[in-house]
Amino acid sequence: MTNNRFSSVWDAIEDTPAQAENMKLRSSLMMALKDHIARRGLTQSEAAKAFGVTQTRISDLMRGKIELFSLDMLAVADLHVEMRVTPQENTTLS
Repeated sequence: MTNNRFSSVWDAIEDTPAQAENMKLRSSLMMALKDHIARRGLTQSEAAKAFGVTQTRISDLMRGKIELFSLDMLAVADLHVEMRVTPQENTTLS
């Protein structure tokens, strides 16, 4: 048995680095939306109305159902999203 070290749980459970990066981004955005809802003191019903989605979708978000999360909720959440792309450490291109 080997003890592999991973920088993220997504690196450990996803099949490819691309899938892991996708999940890292989605989970970060989900956490930002959850924090936004909490900071504004919105109920799930109020958040659903504000985001133009069903209460069930907000419930899925709050319960961490990442496989059901899509980025469309960000467009109406009054949140600014910035993305920074950097090379991974210890990688070289040939």
